[in-house]
Amino acid sequence: MSDPIETVKVSTTAPATQLQPVTAAESSSDEVTVVHQAPLAELEDIPPDPTDEDEEEEDNKKDSIDEKMVAASKEEMPSKKSSAEDSILSVIYTASKKVFIVGSIYLVGYMGWSIAWLIAPVILSVARDRWQKSTKHKRSIAKASALASEKEVILARIDELPAWVYFPDVERCEWLNKILKQLWPNANHYARTLVKQTIEPNVAESLAFYKLPGFRFDRIILGTIPPRIGGVKVYDYNVARNEIIMDLDLFYASDCDINFYLGAMKGGIKDFQIHGWIRVVMKPLIRTMPLVGGLQIFFLNNPNIDFNLVGIIDFMDMPGLSDLLRRIIVEQIGNIMVLPNKLPISLSDEVPAASLKMPEPEGILRIHVVEAKDLMKKDIGMLGKGKSDPYAIVNVGSQEFKTQIIDNNVNPKWDYWCEAQVFVELGQYVEFQLFDADETRKDEPLGRATIEIVNVVKRGVVDTWLTLEEAKHGLLHVRLQWYKLTAEPADLQAALMETQLLRVTSMSTALLIVFIDSARHLKSARSNARPDPYLVCSVGKQKQQTAMIMRDDSPVWEQGFTFLVGNPDNDTLQIKIYDQKTGLEIGQYGYVIACLMNKENMEMVSQPFQLQKSGPDSKLIMSLALRILKKVDIVEDTDVTSEASTISQLARAASVKQSPSAQDKGSLRDIQSQSSRLSSESPLTEEEPIALKVSSDTMNLSTTPTRSPKLFSANLAGSGDSQLTHRFPDITSSAGENGLGRIQLSIHYTVQRQKLFITIHKIMNIPLRDPTNIPDPYVKLYLLPGRSKESKRKTVVVKDNCNPVYDATFEYLISMAELMQSELEVTVCTQKGFLSGGSPIIGMLKISLNEADIIENGLNTWFDLQPEQKHD
Repeated sequence: MSDPIETVKVSTTAPATQLQPVTAAESSSDEVTVVHQAPLAELEDIPPDPTDEDEEEEDNKKDSIDEKMVAASKEEMPSKKSSAEDSILSVIYTASKKVFIVGSIYLVGYMGWSIAWLIAPVILSVARDRWQKSTKHKRSIAKASALASEKEVILARIDELPAWVYFPDVERCEWLNKILKQLWPNANHYARTLVKQTIEPNVAESLAFYKLPGFRFDRIILGTIPPRIGGVKVYDYNVARNEIIMDLDLFYASDCDINFYLGAMKGGIKDFQIHGWIRVVMKPLIRTMPLVGGLQIFFLNNPNIDFNLVGIIDFMDMPGLSDLLRRIIVEQIGNIMVLPNKLPISLSDEVPAASLKMPEPEGILRIHVVEAKDLMKKDIGMLGKGKSDPYAIVNVGSQEFKTQIIDNNVNPKWDYWCEAQVFVELGQYVEFQLFDADETRKDEPLGRATIEIVNVVKRGVVDTWLTLEEAKHGLLHVRLQWYKLTAEPADLQAALMETQLLRVTSMSTALLIVFIDSARHLKSARSNARPDPYLVCSVGKQKQQTAMIMRDDSPVWEQGFTFLVGNPDNDTLQIKIYDQKTGLEIGQYGYVIACLMNKENMEMVSQPFQLQKSGPDSKLIMSLALRILKKVDIVEDTDVTSEASTISQLARAASVKQSPSAQDKGSLRDIQSQSSRLSSESPLTEEEPIALKVSSDTMNLSTTPTRSPKLFSANLAGSGDSQLTHRFPDITSSAGENGLGRIQLSIHYTVQRQKLFITIHKIMNIPLRDPTNIPDPYVKLYLLPGRSKESKRKTVVVKDNCNPVYDATFEYLISMAELMQSELEVTVCTQKGFLSGGSPIIGMLKISLNEADIIENGLNTWFDLQPEQKHD
């Protein structure tokens, strides 16, 4: 008796990584028994064993799959029964190609060019052919998978199981695939209409921007292969009562045949494939048939899209026109069905269009791309590997943001801010992609990383270093903060104050939601002809445009838009309606956004507005809503909170518990850091502030404080007299304990911006040893350890002055962890020192940045200059 067949038991409730070999007798009826077969990609037959009947049956299954794969591959090859005309054209094309190659070689020799002109195109051609063969093979395999049943796909490709195997809450839906197969001929007509009416004009407009007019689809045949659903997940918690939400694992490998024209050039699209999770929202639920008022269909994140360009467009693929067209087509698909864009379908006349088509953001995600470290070196230098010119691309659904390019740096600091609208918290993620910019070739990837938005929503703020995937090494520092949307006008003041503190002008305080319903009785731009109207609405530099309606003076658009608003008190919504054929303006309207602050719930629903520069009866029907950005409560991790409190306590202890004996035992750096801040001129301490009357006598006080004063602590005294309480004097008469002068500095670190701000106010009492040689002082700053060129900051030179005033502020982009291990080196120099032959350094000092005052309130005090020290 033969041994039992070894199988793999795949539990429908366990992840695919827990596959265990068992015998056939051990597998239960509730489990899927998967037999080890050759992978589908190998495309080779396995000889059957005639001595075993069971194995013969399994081989028959393999043969049936291989036959389907071969049939799919044969679709890519020309038919043997081709016409005589095709044969002649094929011979002419082959001969022309040979003549072109021979002519190119002759031209290279005739012109006396370098051999590189011949080798480079050959290398590019070989690489392109290999890439095309690889992608063609993958598409053939995908087609075979789409044609086969799910059971055969599992048996043939154990390494690519459907979603219901990996995720226990995803269910099989083979019944749905059977329904789609029946419905696909009818759905095919709807998809063709959608491509013709929506994608075609948008692609044509995008190509026209690159001076490539005349794009149009000629033939659209989506084929007979329907989409396949690998699994379905229906949400039964955290869902509103009037909606049903489900996620579908969609895989579509079509046998489409689409032809288009770009001017006089003819091209085509074949083997179109798309794979991703698509969400279907049924809302609102109604009490009459069909019980569901409408559908919203959209991808949560950018799906994987691939297709093959054929015709003359494919001939010009090196890269250029083909790459541009491919990118634009993918972008337009995202603009239709990738969040924040949705495909709404109305199922009942009882449901108003605004409830389905008006945007409904759940919040705003503020993203700060701070810096990266240890990126890969992609550029080739004279002595081998050079550096990179990195930039980052941030994707949230179809929303894309790009940082500036930092040249020749593998540790770039971008300090880039952007804001993304989030329509679905659960299931969406933020994707960061890093590239090396190249002018002569395609930008090379440096790695990628993702963060789930739901984690940011739960914690309020995520400040972290991400390890780059698909890279040998590299880290990315990002900070994300979640803002909810409120309808309370009182929250606006707090939002405005926060943006002012950030000092980032591109940040927003509110979100304006606009739903353009329709227009009535528009004037005609041409005599005896109705207009072809489209509407453009804008807020500041942001612009959105509706679709064009052919020959209609009362168009119905039913489109929604959102605009991030910097300050509702100052911004205005501008609306203009144009006729497409003439380009003339046939109506306009301006609405002051601040007017919504006085409306109930800060919104207006389906209100008519009288259009200007149009007919007397011309009106615009639209809905408006204003929402204020409000920070959510920050939920910090226990480990992070305890670590931060420990650092703060250590820093505070270091600044308070410094006794003379401890200073004597400490290092020279600690002694200088503490003694340089002993203000022999200031009579004020933090524990015992005194009230000073504004008079000339104020500057003649002299005591010694026990610790450094804090920054910006000026307030009125508690008594009725008009007296001002200072934490530090603005002028000092002392030259410091070393007689080298004193310098006034303000140091403050903001966690939200990840920036260290240093202000050099002034220097007082620089010693004048030679009356004929008055110094020309300036100040240099370095961050230690390292003393890198990137951390160098320098003030202007003040000529012939022993008491120079600068009031210059410098910034450092630095994380909290780095700040705790850094020092600030301040050096006061004179420009005349270089000419006299002596040392240009007047004095210097080092300040430890591991102090609680710098992070909490900021530090502003006088420091005694120390003698020159040699660099470590």
